[in-house]
Amino acid sequence: MSENKTKRAGLLRTEDWLAVWIGFIIIAIGIFAVLTGSFDFSALKFKTWTWGESLSEAAAAKVVPLWTQICSGAFWLRMLVTAGVLGVLFTIGAKLTGEKVGKFVPAFIGVFLLSVVVRLISAEFTLNRYLEWAFWALIVGMLISNTIGTPKWLKPAVKTEFYIKTGLVIMGFSVLFSNIAKFGLYGLGIAWVVTPIVIIFMWWFGTKVLKMDNKPLVMTMASATSVCGTSAAIATGAASKCKKDDLTMTISISIIFTVLMMVLEPVLIKATGMSPIMGGSLIGGTVDSTGAVAVAGSALGGEAEKAAVLIKMIQNILIGFIAFFVALFFATVVDKKNGEKVGAGEIWHRFPKFIIGFFVASLVASFIVLPLAGADQVKAINGVLDQYKNWCFVLAFVSIGLDTNFRELAKQMKGGKPLWLYLVGQTFNIALTFAVVWLLLSGVLFPIPVLD
Repeated sequence: MSENKTKRAGLLRTEDWLAVWIGFIIIAIGIFAVLTGSFDFSALKFKTWTWGESLSEAAAAKVVPLWTQICSGAFWLRMLVTAGVLGVLFTIGAKLTGEKVGKFVPAFIGVFLLSVVVRLISAEFTLNRYLEWAFWALIVGMLISNTIGTPKWLKPAVKTEFYIKTGLVIMGFSVLFSNIAKFGLYGLGIAWVVTPIVIIFMWWFGTKVLKMDNKPLVMTMASATSVCGTSAAIATGAASKCKKDDLTMTISISIIFTVLMMVLEPVLIKATGMSPIMGGSLIGGTVDSTGAVAVAGSALGGEAEKAAVLIKMIQNILIGFIAFFVALFFATVVDKKNGEKVGAGEIWHRFPKFIIGFFVASLVASFIVLPLAGADQVKAINGVLDQYKNWCFVLAFVSIGLDTNFRELAKQMKGGKPLWLYLVGQTFNIALTFAVVWLLLSGVLFPIPVLD
């Protein structure tokens, strides 16, 4: 096969590139649908429902009975649109990567229906108030994998990385570079100064103190801890060639502690009397999942929620840069053999291509759609795209659960070293983030910014 044919095959038959094309197709349809108003491209989303709890008048106004939702034509139309769009695109992707369509389609339908159950559970008022859908997706998958076992027929559609990579490309459209300006140097200091220091510290602690030989695992866990959990883990795991089982373990640990921090961190912040903007910034810099950041920040009020989300979004921009430098570091230092010359080709080979899609989507939103269509239209487009991103992530988290077996997970712990790496790294992350947050936002050294 000629070099040109090989390149074309790579663009159409590798998971990384297919995630880019699928993400771009969904983004393009979303932009067209919103800007022209010619059709409704909204994905299925359960409105808040309740088992019958006593609610305040304000909370009750937001509740729509589950039966009312299910009996509406709009519900089933959006179900068909969501299943059709994702089903067709991922089936084409699976076919191009060598999967048998006859096996993938029923498996995808099974994983999608489990994801519908997850979205249904997580929309319940009380459950939604405390734990986001990522946790319930993991629980549903783990219940199956650790009881009856994941059925063999379901496994062709258990594609964690494919779904998350696609979701990250779609997510790129929501990562606007204008967010940096909103928080200025404060946000850059909290999100961009702390992150590389934490990664370097965890690399040193994992390889030198814990003496872990599995360096891709150390780097993947360091990135997940310091940036944004699952998304960063997938990106750096691909760049460092982390094993699938190690990646699953990292994501599982990250999700479990994200839930704990999401619940406990606001309580501790309130107890210390920290200001809302400081508390929100601390949450944004230390809680991994963007959704969990918003939930935890909202517990401290509107200003804290806004600060938390801005810090996390500024931090999310780092995903691509970190993936690039991890690919460079592993190609030229960690995996380099004595006397070997490492060229640009090897670095390009290691670099996760879906990160290019993430950056392009972000650039298109920031410098093309935003100037031409305006902030309101970009917000409307993101309102549509966020649901497709969330569905990709739900499919991914259900897949993680279906792939996670506690007995196998225990074997991978290697004497508890990965857990110690995470605990020590996250403790260092919280301490350093707090120090920077205090330095920048306490008002002692710098004026406190006002968030609109």
